Order: sequence, then C-alpha cells, then structure tokens
Amino acid sequence: MSEGLIAGRNPVREALLAGRPVERLLVAHGAGGAPLADIVRLAAERGIAVQYVDRRRLDRLAEGQVHQGVVAVAAPKAYVPVEEILARAAARGEPPLVLLLDEVQDPHNLGSLLRSADGAGAHGVVVPKRRSAGLTMTVARTSAGAVEYVPVAQVSNLVHTIRTLKERGLWVVGADMAGEQDLWDADLTGPLAVVVGGEDKGLGRLVREACDFLVRIPMRGRVNSLNAGVAGALVLFEIARQRRGAGRDPQGG
Repeated sequence: MSEGLIAGRNPVREALLAGRPVERLLVAHGAGGAPLADIVRLAAERGIAVQYVDRRRLDRLAEGQVHQGVVAVAAPKAYVPVEEILARAAARGEPPLVLLLDEVQDPHNLGSLLRSADGAGAHGVVVPKRRSAGLTMTVARTSAGAVEYVPVAQVSNLVHTIRTLKERGLWVVGADMAGEQDLWDADLTGPLAVVVGGEDKGLGRLVREACDFLVRIPMRGRVNSLNAGVAGALVLFEIARQRRGAGRDPQGG
C-alpha cells in the first residue's frame, strides 16, 4: 500500500485544506452528501482531477479501511528535521513540547497520538526510523487528519535525539509505570520532551536512562498499564492543563 493514499472524508478534506500535493481524487459512483460535495469542490478549486470509479476499486485501494466513498492519490507525507519542530515552538513564543515515541508500531496508536498531540498543542512528534509505524493511510485516518498539521521527525537514534534536546534546554520526561512520581505531582510547565514507549515493552532501557525523570499514571484498578495512545494523551493534556494554569498557554484564555 502506498503511504500516499488517503482514505476517508475527514482525512482527505484535511489533506486538501492543508495543501498536501494531491494527484487526483477517486470518488465512488453513487456516493453523495454535503461533506463529499465539499471535498469535490475543494479539489476543483485546486485544479485536482476528480475521477468517479466503482466502489470495489476503492475497497481494494483502501485495504480494509473505511473510505466513505473517497480516496485521494497524494504525495507521501514528508518528515521534517527535529530543528523545524523547535523552530515552530519559537515562532509561537511557547516553551517547546515535543512528543517522542519509542518503537510505537501500531498505526492506530500513532494516529491517536498525532490527534492528541494536535489537540494538546504539541509542536511535533519524533519517531525512530526502525521499529515504528510509518505515516500510512491507517495513521492518517486514525488521526482524523491531524497528520496534516503535526510535524513528524524521523531519526536514526532516539537516545541521541534526547541528548540533543537536552542540550537545547528541554527537560525529558518518560511515561513509565515504574516512574518515581505521579503524573499529577510533576512540574510539567517548562520546555519538555515527553517519551512514550511501545505497546509491548514500554520504554527501552537506554531511552529510560536518558530521561531526566519518569512519571507514572496512577492506576486504581487491577490492570497496571494503559496502551500507548491513551497514556500519551493523558500526559499531553496534563501538560496542557498545567501550562494553562501557569499562564504559559497563549490559547488558554
């Protein structure tokens, strides 16, 4: 499956609005409704060819994804340098908030984390080149289009990147069930890089040791951990809450 294919009305619409290069739009015969008409209008305004095809063709292209009658053939989503993520924070006059993912391989978790990163005001996400989900059609759909707005950097060595971020003045906090303090008790108002581990093993040893401190999410039930998507969302929105309380969130009112 090409990483440039985008399936589903929300992901396709956001890709068009964000200016992603799109070669053509494939629409199922008989598909209709105002949201789809709006997508076709956006494509026409950008001079993008619209092709009406049999729904079974979209089924094959979407490979099991719910396409809602529309698939865009687009350029693959480009990765950015880590420096661009830090520059984004500086341009907004905000303390950096960067989400680092240590071998998150489930595309649904990656998509969910991109959506949470966008909602919580993170300036970007960093993933390793190996043992990580890519920016696929599944990620685009699960992110509800947030993949178009959250810069993602891909790095060869996550530990080296952590050290670089420390040199740039960021504190690095790892989400780990063995953390020394509860998430709610940690001071998360400064420039931060948040590290969330993969689905199976959590944070790797070297990544854990590279963090400045570890926080745990208090659990009251019998299950002692959350999946990466949920854990990352809780940490990101706790940071957003603390920053708003400290007057460091310019959008917080």
